[in-house]
Amino acid sequence: MASKKQFNYQWRLFIPVVGMMWLTIGVLMIYQYRQQINYRISTIESNIDFINSRIINAYENEIDLIPFINFLSSYFDNSLYDAMSISVFDRTGKLIYSIGTPVIQDFSETQQMAEFKNAELFGSGRDKRSSGENMFYFTVRKSDDGEIYVHTAIPYTMSISDAISAESDFWVILVSMAIVVTIISFYSTRYLSRNVVLLSKFVSMAEKQSATIDESKFPHDELGDISRQIVKLYREKDEAVLKSEKEHQIALYALEEKSKIKRQLTNNINHELKTPIGVIKGYIETIISSPDMDESTRNHFLQRTQENIERLCTLLNDVSTMTRLEEASSNIPVTDVNFHDLVYSIESDLDASGLNGNMKFSYDIPLNCVVKGNYNLLNGMVSNLIKNSAKHSRGTEIELKLVIESKKYYTFSFRDNGVGVEPQHLPHLFERFYRIDAGRTRKAGGTGLGLPIVKNTVEALGGTISVHNRSTGGLEFLFTLEKWRQ
Repeated sequence: MASKKQFNYQWRLFIPVVGMMWLTIGVLMIYQYRQQINYRISTIESNIDFINSRIINAYENEIDLIPFINFLSSYFDNSLYDAMSISVFDRTGKLIYSIGTPVIQDFSETQQMAEFKNAELFGSGRDKRSSGENMFYFTVRKSDDGEIYVHTAIPYTMSISDAISAESDFWVILVSMAIVVTIISFYSTRYLSRNVVLLSKFVSMAEKQSATIDESKFPHDELGDISRQIVKLYREKDEAVLKSEKEHQIALYALEEKSKIKRQLTNNINHELKTPIGVIKGYIETIISSPDMDESTRNHFLQRTQENIERLCTLLNDVSTMTRLEEASSNIPVTDVNFHDLVYSIESDLDASGLNGNMKFSYDIPLNCVVKGNYNLLNGMVSNLIKNSAKHSRGTEIELKLVIESKKYYTFSFRDNGVGVEPQHLPHLFERFYRIDAGRTRKAGGTGLGLPIVKNTVEALGGTISVHNRSTGGLEFLFTLEKWRQ
């Protein structure tokens, strides 16, 4: 089910922040607005109280009130207090003098206005009335001797309304502050949400297996550092998964190859075993079914049977050696082997063993050439090389010599002066049971495992081996053996 469309994280952060800022500004501005209005009203009230006080002060100083009040009236012409009315009453409520529309006042207790009641009690009083009357403010001041009352009223005119209203600058400031706060909030939330937006983009790409993002875009702060670390951990995890999958594929391929090699080896072994077993069976059946066979023929058959039995034993021994080298090479015991002494021993036994056939064997190895190896395996390796040349090279000479000595390895050359092999066969010489039709058929004998055993022996001991045709004729094997170090 598709997920519902959500607001961008920046907007979800921006809206509450800017809302709180607007609310704060609104509360502060309303408070300031009321304070300003109250201050202006208080100023008007103070001025009216001041007028009343001056009239009472003139009365107490026995100044004629009529000219004084006329002076006040002319003084406030064309001002905020232009429509102001002033009425002077005696203690009985009789109107003595007035400017503007006089106020009719009944001094009876039930009809007395609120401001007069307060003046009776406290010496001065004030009131605001708007219902049914066109007055904004009323104030009364009683003289100390209680003989006169000064009543002042100001109607709620446009001038008064403008005077107590907020100036246009107030609203300009309010709107300007709201705009500034909105801009600051937008860019602040944009900066704060940048990590989340980039991480969200990275996650979306990661779901599509294309998680590539420029880490430098993350801000250089704590959140940016955490975001970069998250991206780094994801990439390391992704690389680890890819590496694991690759290693798994390699392991599967290796298992398949190993299984394939085992099947090929089994098939080749079965094929190789059929020949000597078939020959042995044929000769024995012939001898049993022919009791009158002459002795020379019987001896010939028995000799051929013995040769195939020896060939069968050699094949089984070679298969056992190959299995040991391939499956348990890490368990092969190694020690120091004097390679000169080993080759000298093989050369001394050549006349008795006949490994070299009719070929002359020579070697050039220093007396102190000590290698890391296994004596029996190295003995078999050199013997197999000599046997291979004797059977297949059709040459007259075999030579083994040390050609290069490095800090860690000895490099040896084993070569003959035979016919060599065609180039297309060189890459296959170390394959099991590989034979070349020209000059290397079963007629020459052998199990087809001699050179593979040589290669596996060298590699099991940590060395390498290669083969090529010599320019002067014959094959040359170059192999390395690790020096013995205590």
